[in-house]
Amino acid sequence: MSPHAARKGRVRRSIAIGLPLAVVAALTVAGTATGRPGGGQGGARVTTAATLGDIPLGTFSNTLLPGTVKDDRGVDLGGIGSDLYPAGRKGEFWAVTDRGPNGQIKVDGKKRRTFPVPGFDPAIVKIRVRGDRTKVVSALPLTTSSGKPVTGLPNQEGRDEAPYSYDAKNPVSYDPNGLDTEGLVRAPDGTFWLVDEYGPSLVHVSARGKVIKRYVPRGLKLRGADYPVSETLPGVLLHRETNRGFEGLAQLPGGDLVMAVQSPLSLPDEDAGEGSRTARLLRFSPRKQAVTAEYAYRFDPVGLVDPGENDTSELKISSVVATGRDKLLVQERTDKAARLHAVTLGRGANILGGKWDRSTTRPALEQLDEPASFGVPVLEKRLVVDLNTVDGVPGKIEGIARVDSRTLALINDNDFGMSDGPEAFDKDGRLVDSGTETTVTYVRLPRRY
Repeated sequence: MSPHAARKGRVRRSIAIGLPLAVVAALTVAGTATGRPGGGQGGARVTTAATLGDIPLGTFSNTLLPGTVKDDRGVDLGGIGSDLYPAGRKGEFWAVTDRGPNGQIKVDGKKRRTFPVPGFDPAIVKIRVRGDRTKVVSALPLTTSSGKPVTGLPNQEGRDEAPYSYDAKNPVSYDPNGLDTEGLVRAPDGTFWLVDEYGPSLVHVSARGKVIKRYVPRGLKLRGADYPVSETLPGVLLHRETNRGFEGLAQLPGGDLVMAVQSPLSLPDEDAGEGSRTARLLRFSPRKQAVTAEYAYRFDPVGLVDPGENDTSELKISSVVATGRDKLLVQERTDKAARLHAVTLGRGANILGGKWDRSTTRPALEQLDEPASFGVPVLEKRLVVDLNTVDGVPGKIEGIARVDSRTLALINDNDFGMSDGPEAFDKDGRLVDSGTETTVTYVRLPRRY
């Protein structure tokens, strides 16, 4: 038993990976003020909690793309809870990792973003839930046009956080191909659509994991990427808060995509964005390869979402789920709490191309305490479930999938077992695991949503 395994209190199981394009052998271990009232949150209950077992990150990554990870520093596969999407068969889902293990360490009073496994390549992972076990069925590495890993490293100096080594002492190179993948859907033709926080961007990926095209905001000027980049998205998105780009992605029955910006834009500045409760959703037509609508979404007060919390900047959208024609579930959360609202994307709510898309508009949309009084058609919403009231739901839920008209599957982001600060690694540079596991949780609602 390795020291890392001993700390976690169990032996790592071995895995055998050897099928084409990284089919991973099964591995298991047991494991509102702004919304209309009502919606049937009372009586919701957890029916299944299925935990993912330990898969050494180096083994996982090097089987997908040999030689990408030289030292996993004792980190296991995690972070696959960035999103969840039904894979067709009962109990099977597509999931996606984020950019990989990362944390923050203060140096001379300033936070530095660390990448302890810089060679990690984000991947699309198919998982299967059986009883209290979740196992990896297969995985697809995300690659560039020439087949190289996209990596999870930041793209641009001066725009993205500077990357550092695990101890925050040494700079790591930027990578224009890098993606901080979050939302995920699978199109009827077998390709995937992902959203990314760096650009922020919408990414079209082949059925084999190769980036077909990356759609970014006008004016981003990303240079050196080894795949096609199209400046198609509204330029106002260049004002996304650092590390708070696109987080949620839904696929409507007609094929359109809905992207959610995780937090309000930093307009006119960071302070305004952190104090705002108005986020943005965008509708994208794959057929037209263009954004066709934009919507203002209003968070509930942070103390209503997370009782006891008073920092509005903690509010985020992490998941959007299509439930019908122009209908969504939108998740509002902090790292400790989450609520789901039903929303209809009415035609009269479209603000695309108007003054709110101009970064020079004052006051900016994000500065409005009462957007409706300025003629902004804020989306109406109805509370479906307050997950804080449901016993057994883990913290930091980021991915949500629809199982049926009364059941939702939730997946948490365990951050690869990492925590912030220099104590995240021991004196030998090995991870001191947080003990937080990746868990798929089924929640049964008392009535249809």
